[in-house]
Amino acid sequence: MIYAVWLPPLIPLIAVPAARHAADRLAPRAAARLLVSCAVLLACSSTAALGALAALGLLRVNQVASAAGFSPEAPAGHTGPALWTAPVATILLIAGFAQVIRVAVRHHRELRSEQRAIGPTAGELTVHPDEYPYAYALPGRRGKPGTIVVSAAMLRSLRPDEREALFAHEREHLAGHHHRFLAAAQLAAVLHPALRALREPLAYALERRADEAAAHAVGDRKLAAKAIGRAALAARESKSPAARRGAILATVGGAVPRRVMALLQADDATQPARRRCWTCAVAVALLCCLALSAATGVDAVEDLHLNVAHGADPDRAASVTSASWAR
Repeated sequence: MIYAVWLPPLIPLIAVPAARHAADRLAPRAAARLLVSCAVLLACSSTAALGALAALGLLRVNQVASAAGFSPEAPAGHTGPALWTAPVATILLIAGFAQVIRVAVRHHRELRSEQRAIGPTAGELTVHPDEYPYAYALPGRRGKPGTIVVSAAMLRSLRPDEREALFAHEREHLAGHHHRFLAAAQLAAVLHPALRALREPLAYALERRADEAAAHAVGDRKLAAKAIGRAALAARESKSPAARRGAILATVGGAVPRRVMALLQADDATQPARRRCWTCAVAVALLCCLALSAATGVDAVEDLHLNVAHGADPDRAASVTSASWAR
């Protein structure tokens, strides 16, 4: 376990750049799913590894070991470095879970604050008579649909056909539950700092997905691109509180010039053969990193279980270890 337990916290240093590269070559929906899956899997694997070290540290405490019927002597298969790193792993684990709770509570409060401001009788579209332009998708509560919140200033800055593209963009955010993707990536980034680099490409992929839905709804990619560009230009100086909150999906989020260029590009653009080969190599490397991270995380937990069994019942643990080697 002493060797396997170090891999899950280190693998994100390689997997995160590979995931960003692969997401740039995928369709927006596939890119968003890839990024959030990588973030959650890598965060869970590294947390499991830290949990194994933290549990080992607790079992070295006489009072805890006695209560669990475990011998506080050094478990078989463990060496010194794993023991002295146990307190550090415990501190990191507690700090990570505390941050997860703090971020989750803040996320929940932001959504509830906006939902109370809108009111329980709000329909699909809510227009605020504000002087600064903004537009965002507000998720609904359980069993209730979300709401598209837009200011009167934003509506005045767009033509009628551009407004339809704006509404279609926000409807896609609500229908796809994109706020859950962002929340999952944000919580994963709290558990492992290297995963913070996945939040920006994930937000871009979600915005691109909504842009494509808007272009499909109005039947004109250039019109959708103009609506996005005009809305971003109008909201550049926006002072809307919701635009600064991570729980809210604003229309002007992400790299707007890059989104506009993506909409104006042809759908059938193909990549050179060399670039396709490089993309496939990166994808294979990413899959290997994810598989290795998951496998080593599970191995660390299983190894800890065998060590605990050895401390509680050495004869039974020996028979279990022999059986596992025989398989």
